[in-house]
Amino acid sequence: MAEAAVDVLIIGAGASGAALAWSLAETRMNIVCMEQGGFMDPAKYPSTEPDWERHRFGRFAANPNVRKMASDYPVNDQASPISPLMFNAVGGGTIIYAGHFPRFHPSDFRVKSLDGVADDWPIDYATLAPFYDLNDRMMGVSGLAGNPAGPAHTPPLPPLPLGKLGHTMAGGFNKLGWHWWPADSAILSEPYEGRAACVNAGPCDLGCAQGAKASTDITYWPLAQRRGVTLRTQCRVREITVDEHGMADGVLYYDERGQLQRQKASIVVLACNGIGSSRLLLNSRSKLFPDGLANRSGLVGKNLMFHPFSIVVGGFGEPLDSYKGPMGCCITSQEFYETDLSRGFLRGCTFEILRGVGPMTGAVGGIMNNPVSWGTTHREIQALTFGRTAAIGVISEDLPEEHNRVTLDPELTDAHGIPAPKIDYVQADNNKKLLRHGEARAQEALKAAGAQWTLVLPTVRQTGWHLMGTARMGSDPERSVVNPWGRSHDVRNLFVVDGSLFVTSAAVNPTSTIQALALYIGDAIKKNLANLFD
Repeated sequence: MAEAAVDVLIIGAGASGAALAWSLAETRMNIVCMEQGGFMDPAKYPSTEPDWERHRFGRFAANPNVRKMASDYPVNDQASPISPLMFNAVGGGTIIYAGHFPRFHPSDFRVKSLDGVADDWPIDYATLAPFYDLNDRMMGVSGLAGNPAGPAHTPPLPPLPLGKLGHTMAGGFNKLGWHWWPADSAILSEPYEGRAACVNAGPCDLGCAQGAKASTDITYWPLAQRRGVTLRTQCRVREITVDEHGMADGVLYYDERGQLQRQKASIVVLACNGIGSSRLLLNSRSKLFPDGLANRSGLVGKNLMFHPFSIVVGGFGEPLDSYKGPMGCCITSQEFYETDLSRGFLRGCTFEILRGVGPMTGAVGGIMNNPVSWGTTHREIQALTFGRTAAIGVISEDLPEEHNRVTLDPELTDAHGIPAPKIDYVQADNNKKLLRHGEARAQEALKAAGAQWTLVLPTVRQTGWHLMGTARMGSDPERSVVNPWGRSHDVRNLFVVDGSLFVTSAAVNPTSTIQALALYIGDAIKKNLANLFD
């Protein structure tokens, strides 16, 4: 039995779905958002419990194949060296992200023109700039204006304290004459909009019980709901349906009891992340779209980008209090961000100075996969390393390649029988060269800062935080899935607003850009309401 039609149906309540819902709410349209997870209770986040670190390897693991919550779906990642990481709940990945919030550079939208690879975006930085600014205010971003390496902007809040670790590493970059700057962080340095400031507890990836980290369940969603948006949880969408004219007319979904239901809608919006959206499009087959909805270009699921990531650790002879403060947000360096052909590769990387982890996570290796040896030397080694290490994350630009893709697994399904996504991904030689260069420079920076030893950690499989590119935007329907404002070339009332849109990945965390795109698309929809489907 079909439910009464709504004007707009948004699938996914994470970073982009929340921003779009808030933006469109002023139109007073009947807007419904479906989320396959539920609301999180900050009072039950692991950081409120004495064994908080243990949950990083269980119910709060970033990998859905490890976490296996009822709201999760499995991912076949056997043909990929990187495992996709995600979180299914109201707030999506913003529940467990580190809150690092850099912007793309203007050059990141013109990679083809500048370097002869990939493709240019159909929009530029200036188009997104006002929406970056708006999103910074909505999320509550801490940072410092004047960064000479990035586009000019003024974060609404002062930067987070650097701490002893940050000052130590800044000194190393100064000795080398390399760029560094306090990170833009979606974490409050002071009280803001009824939310309390960061208390430097550290476990940002396990949910912020303080409310200082900007997850969309506490930023956009309360405002969107007060404006009249309906948010339905525990709804797993199976497919988007189309009418005889090839227009999306709603979805089939499983409700919280596992019953198949139908929801009609005039506009359908995908906000399921760079893997979930292509999975849903590919599973929405019909006579008009035998290869998947909106896939006449054959590009749905292709050009998957991850940001391959290295971690370089340095050990210091004195305590750095490195476990104090937001784990992913300290200082950054973009000394090696833009292309320099003398290095032997294209594009570049960002250095992210990472704070340390707790004692248990450090001892067992945690996300760094380098455990302290057990036995008689364990306590001695732990005493020499805990709080005395600094880490540099090398986040590298990942160029789009069609063979890196999401398809539907022929056998693996979720709990409702919906095919699971299968990932095929090969790290490019250019990216490998880029990372080796970044690792070597990171070691130099650590030694300049006073590190007594450095270690390049083995390739970390669990670094697939950033999911991009599988429904790219563009002006040419043969070379893209959606147009320059997120509308499908093939289905005029179908939109995509998440990381699937990305044409290139840049070398920065994508959440700020994902949300700026969602707000930009929301603005375009509002401006074109009178002739939206023309």
